[in-house]
Amino acid sequence: MAILAIDVGSSKTTAIIADNKDTLTISGTGIAKSKGVKKGIITNIEEASKSIKQAVNDAKRVAGIEINKAVISISSAYTKSIKSYGIVNVPNREVTIKEINRAINSAMINAAIPNDYVPIQAIPYNFKLDDSSEIEDPVGMSGSRLEVTLHIIIAQKSGLDNLKKTFKSAGIEIDKIVNSGYASALAVLKDDEKELGVAVMDIGAATCDIAIFVNKALSYTDYLPIGSHHITHDLSIALHTTLKDAENIKLNFENYVNNSEDLIEISVIGNESEKQKASISTITQVISARVEETFLLLNKKLDDSKLKDKIGTGIVLTGGFTNFYNVREIASNFFDGLPVRIGYPKEIEGLVENLKSPEFATIIGLILYANGENSKYEKDSNQNFHSLDLAENIPSKNELFEKKEEKEVLAEIPKKTKNTTNPIKKLINWINNLF
Repeated sequence: MAILAIDVGSSKTTAIIADNKDTLTISGTGIAKSKGVKKGIITNIEEASKSIKQAVNDAKRVAGIEINKAVISISSAYTKSIKSYGIVNVPNREVTIKEINRAINSAMINAAIPNDYVPIQAIPYNFKLDDSSEIEDPVGMSGSRLEVTLHIIIAQKSGLDNLKKTFKSAGIEIDKIVNSGYASALAVLKDDEKELGVAVMDIGAATCDIAIFVNKALSYTDYLPIGSHHITHDLSIALHTTLKDAENIKLNFENYVNNSEDLIEISVIGNESEKQKASISTITQVISARVEETFLLLNKKLDDSKLKDKIGTGIVLTGGFTNFYNVREIASNFFDGLPVRIGYPKEIEGLVENLKSPEFATIIGLILYANGENSKYEKDSNQNFHSLDLAENIPSKNELFEKKEEKEVLAEIPKKTKNTTNPIKKLINWINNLF
């Protein structure tokens, strides 16, 4: 079966087609410059849909197949995360997949979702069975009451509608919608990191998605409207040069730092034919100020999450921002001693070299998600319940017995109804009601 994944970022739109018949293998890729998108938000449906069409058509041409149903990412600029709780009784004193689903549904009902938002993902991250808490997976365990803490990602209705209109205009049918930070985490995290606690920060061109995992489950998501393009903007203003030259300086900063020359030649903004000299020391100050501010703000986001003390393995940085010179060493100074590493997407057969970069973490995560490599339990954007263990989706004997009992009870209803609808009895009841 073929999988199509599409990630619409602030700087580029990426489409990947993969086949998962035997092993997951990438068969086609397409990358287009994003238009009509600013800070992760669609600002021009027509322009954004053109970028999607271009990326998808390139991927389909390489793969040699026709596919128009896709798993897509949604920027955290559109979303918020809330927490909710659900409690259910365990009738047979043994937790089955049915109780997990009921508990999640209970938490969804109890959730305080604003009227202008809708849920797109719901992931349980803490089960409690009677007096035992922080249970990873309660299925098969004995108890009488099951409680769940649910992490719900909600999206603005208007923003979601615009996203859907954009993809419809591009001729794409949406299969599932996945939070971009969650997708990136699926691509770069190891199982032991999820278990021991980890924070993933995907810093792109104009946005940063944050995802925190505790006890193997997604427990927190957040967003920061800041990215590598802010460095370009700062350089352009400080050096009075074009955005093109400022971007070039940013991308080649490592070469400039290691060069003995202190001055470089750049264009003058408003008159590209005119040249001027820029100091490497000035460039370094501008870039350092923005990079440091970025990590200070990200550290504050971790503090706000109230989960910093549960991040046992540290910080995983991914996204295009991580291609910047010496970024891991700089970041290590801002997270109160937590270890920092750069997150590269997991290896997939057929993955071309340029897609192995951190800036493609989200799109690789979408492919993995579509292939079933997501949370143990989850309600997806279609509000369907999923479990990783396919066997658990098969009704248990108890469930089959309950269904059989329901049928037997329903079969008895006509007989009872027939007795109570006797005309004489109805007349007597009517007379009694009159008096």
